[in-house]
Amino acid sequence: MSAATVSYLHRVREILAGSLRSVEAGESLDLESLVTELASCLNSLSENLASNASDDEQENDGTSNARDDDHENDVTLNASDDEQENGVIIQVLDEILKFLSSPQIDQDVMDALSFELPKAISKFAGLSSRCLELAEAIVDRFVEACNPRDMLSVLCEALDAARVSLSLSSSSTPLLHGLSKVFISVRRRHYEQLKVAVPIVLNVLKDMSLEPDIQPEGLFDKALGIAVSIKDVASKLEKEEGTNVRSLLGLYLMQITAVLSVSIKDKVDSGVPLVMQLKPLLAYCGLTHLGLITGNDPERLLSTISKDDDDFLNSFHDINLGASLLFIWGKISPEVADVANDVDELQSNPAKRWQAYGMLKHILASGDLLWEFKRRTIEVLLDIVKGAAPSQCNEEIDWFTSILKCLVYFSQAVTLVIMYAPDADLRKKTFETLKRIISDIPVPQRFDVLKALVTNSQSSTMRGILLDQVKNNLSTSSLQATDCDAHVSELVELVLKPPHGGPPLFPDQSDEVLAALNLYRFALLNDGNGFLSKKTLERDYKGWLLPLRTIVSGSIAENQREKDHDQESSLEIRCILNRIESLLYWCIELVEERLKSN
Repeated sequence: MSAATVSYLHRVREILAGSLRSVEAGESLDLESLVTELASCLNSLSENLASNASDDEQENDGTSNARDDDHENDVTLNASDDEQENGVIIQVLDEILKFLSSPQIDQDVMDALSFELPKAISKFAGLSSRCLELAEAIVDRFVEACNPRDMLSVLCEALDAARVSLSLSSSSTPLLHGLSKVFISVRRRHYEQLKVAVPIVLNVLKDMSLEPDIQPEGLFDKALGIAVSIKDVASKLEKEEGTNVRSLLGLYLMQITAVLSVSIKDKVDSGVPLVMQLKPLLAYCGLTHLGLITGNDPERLLSTISKDDDDFLNSFHDINLGASLLFIWGKISPEVADVANDVDELQSNPAKRWQAYGMLKHILASGDLLWEFKRRTIEVLLDIVKGAAPSQCNEEIDWFTSILKCLVYFSQAVTLVIMYAPDADLRKKTFETLKRIISDIPVPQRFDVLKALVTNSQSSTMRGILLDQVKNNLSTSSLQATDCDAHVSELVELVLKPPHGGPPLFPDQSDEVLAALNLYRFALLNDGNGFLSKKTLERDYKGWLLPLRTIVSGSIAENQREKDHDQESSLEIRCILNRIESLLYWCIELVEERLKSN
């Protein structure tokens, strides 16, 4: 234990005594300076502890080759020093708590200290359970003695400042603990006060969820404590303000579900006991799992507070992810929720089913969740779409606005899973899911939707998959009857002669080029209606088939020259180019035959 650490204890005692004398003498300026000095002293002590810890780590690294017995002695001495330093910190916090609990302290001193101490003492909360206990007791004392609205601002400011701390989880605990009590203490304008605090809380919780060593149970306890306080506030209110606070609570529950799910780094099942605790709160807010998975509940709650500013609403940017995860948690465990009837409803109702597709894409697109969540989501999607009643073209579904937009984002999310999933089984199931969802599009709209998806996709792999689906659907008699064949040439040209200019790039765009040539070959072989006129064939032949042949030949020659540098990679690219060349020549031969016959 350093002498400097002991001196901090003596200095804290002097400042606290000076604060009391300053008030007794009516010297407000001295009180303000003493409070600032106390905060500075505590901050300096915190920095000193952090510096000592860093020096110990470096010293241990530098002596890692020393004898085992010497190393053990060093560790024992360091542990003893740490215990003594923690003992001094406990005495410092205990002195502050005794001072704040003294009947001699008046409101001026308490108010002055409340603006600085919560932020300063929270930095020591992670040193030991006793330090955390004392830090929470100090914050409680301020909450009891000071104006709730002032304490709300103080604690929110301290939480915001704690986000840059290396120990966010521990330093935020006493602040969140105090905030949950302040919510209940506020006497009026509850909703306006919560609007200020909840976004800050959510930002802190989200930052904590991304910490590598975060414990989901600890994070959830903090989040749940705030949720229970918001419910207690809502239960005391009536009419519009009560409705607003209840809506705010519902959005908060969705958001913390996303935060909790991200914090789980091991097994998904470990989160079941935690999510179960949300059931009564979800029911209190009038949320159902069917309403969550269709997006109707998030939309309803947002519309209730839609008069609020965009910055406030942006704090809830993960509510659709959280709503979808609540449904998936129900599929993971019936103890969380029984969603079997909801699945039946989605299978029988095309409009709700498509809403569910749009919600579940948020899980597939998330880069922070375990892959197990995505596996469960794909299984749910397969379960829904396998038993789905055929979608019909009716007024309930607006295919070229919400549904098309949903499919564009859904295909992007699916692309991520197909390309990056860690095992083949998940990739296979995801591909099967995409095919079935495309088949769920009513026949009259299916080709136009596929064309729009190809146009909007930025992934060569996904464009290739979608073009394959166009070909597969063209082979069905129902789709052929829609006369969509007439647009095949235009669709293939999007790939082989991109509208933004320039030829396709090899090998980057090989997937979509292969799929486009396969589609064109299929159309040529099955052109019973003669939709490819001589004029169209000549345009295709001269416009992109012959130019593409030159590009492919050049790419093969260049690959041959570079094979000495990276033989394995060169062989793989050559195989791809050979497949494209073979398919391209087949298409050219078919067009030449058709032109001769015409």
